[in-house]
Amino acid sequence: MTTTDQIESVDPARTSVVVARSASCGEAEADEAVAACLTAWPRWRRTPVAERAAVLFRAAEWMRARRFDLAALEVFEAGKPWAEADGDVCEAIDFCEYYGRQMLAIDAGVFGVQSPPGEQNSLRFQPRGVVAVIAPWNFPLAIATGMVSAALVAGNAVCFKPAEQTPAIAARLVEALEAGGLPPGVLAFLPGPGEEVGARLVAHPDVAVIAFTGSRAVGLAINETAARVLPGQRHVKRVIAEMGGKNPMIVDSDADLDQAVPIVLGSAFGFSGQKCSALSRLIVVGDIYDELVSRLVGAAALLRIGHPAAMGTDIGPLIDAEAQAKVASYLPVARDEGTVVLQRRDLPDEGWFAGPTIVADVKPGGRLATEEIFGPVLAVFATRDLDEALALANDTDYALTAGILSRSPASIRRASAELRAGNVYVNRGTTGAVVGRQPFGGLGLSGVGSKAGGPDYLLSFLEPRVVSENTLRQGFAATSE
Repeated sequence: MTTTDQIESVDPARTSVVVARSASCGEAEADEAVAACLTAWPRWRRTPVAERAAVLFRAAEWMRARRFDLAALEVFEAGKPWAEADGDVCEAIDFCEYYGRQMLAIDAGVFGVQSPPGEQNSLRFQPRGVVAVIAPWNFPLAIATGMVSAALVAGNAVCFKPAEQTPAIAARLVEALEAGGLPPGVLAFLPGPGEEVGARLVAHPDVAVIAFTGSRAVGLAINETAARVLPGQRHVKRVIAEMGGKNPMIVDSDADLDQAVPIVLGSAFGFSGQKCSALSRLIVVGDIYDELVSRLVGAAALLRIGHPAAMGTDIGPLIDAEAQAKVASYLPVARDEGTVVLQRRDLPDEGWFAGPTIVADVKPGGRLATEEIFGPVLAVFATRDLDEALALANDTDYALTAGILSRSPASIRRASAELRAGNVYVNRGTTGAVVGRQPFGGLGLSGVGSKAGGPDYLLSFLEPRVVSENTLRQGFAATSE
């Protein structure tokens, strides 16, 4: 399909280079896509689970064979350094493999119910219908693959709205699934502005599930819209929303600083801080504060900033001019609310770059301490003891990831129990959850509590149905088939 408008995605590190052009869909295309999905869905929902799972396995094989090509596209369209781009591709493959096997287990009856003598009970799961997937740009293949593949293997049809910044990467996912044997009409690809095509999908009465990853403001608006039942709508919409974070890490007074420095730098500045799981609030306990800040400044000053196509690049660009302007707007705030101990200004002449920034002595409760920045800005806080550190870490509306670096078993046990976050990490970074190992998702205003890459995620795309039969029959009636 061609559209009047187009989307141009550019290389965020070399903005004069156009990476791809795609159609730009609107409300009319969204309505057509939902109608097409409704037509194709009945046959897909009746397709045996083993066949649906096989589509995902073949799509994973297609991506595995093109791993480096896909990573290269992410380098140029999303601005991801090579290691980050490759990790994103590998995670996409993992999602296909994991959800395919999880659906096979659900279909085999992993959730059993009791059947006493004279009664046969069964608990089965059926797909919900049409799913709207609204995907982000920061993990343009992995997160999109996770949401789309989960919805499809559960037997739903999908309207897929990718981020405007990365339509070419999203199109590769569609190619992978088509190569895996996905029937026509089951997956609709709708690149376009979120405020047009995304908003229409959310409000459409025939959409049963909305899977979204993005900002808190948009996620809350989706929840509000989805809660309204429109005329003719015969279901309550399910919303699966991942909405960002303001993630803390506590460095205990006994922490190994040789371990802490690289963990903090990787968590805060990996992919230029453009991860919902990125560390943004570093909370230091006791008298190690000055030494840790000094070592962080020295190490961050050595990070290599440049085009992510260069293998040695540590810090690439931000995704677009809007992101760059937002990060820049916090620099005056940083000077008012703390002490700027590092602000890298040695940036390339072209591209949407922002240098790593470390702000010490930050005041709790201010904008720097509470607002999600989504860039390479790290706020550092000094605390007297673990009590104060935990209270400060939990003083946020968000609850996505949190961490502690400590050599004290007692401190680790307490932080593991008391840190308010969907994912708590001990003596490791706050980013890099692996499918099937660290099911990922937040609480509070970070999300609805669902866990991508976990054993219960597929249930969000399914409806449970119980059949109970009295087996103490009074004979059988003859039938012809």
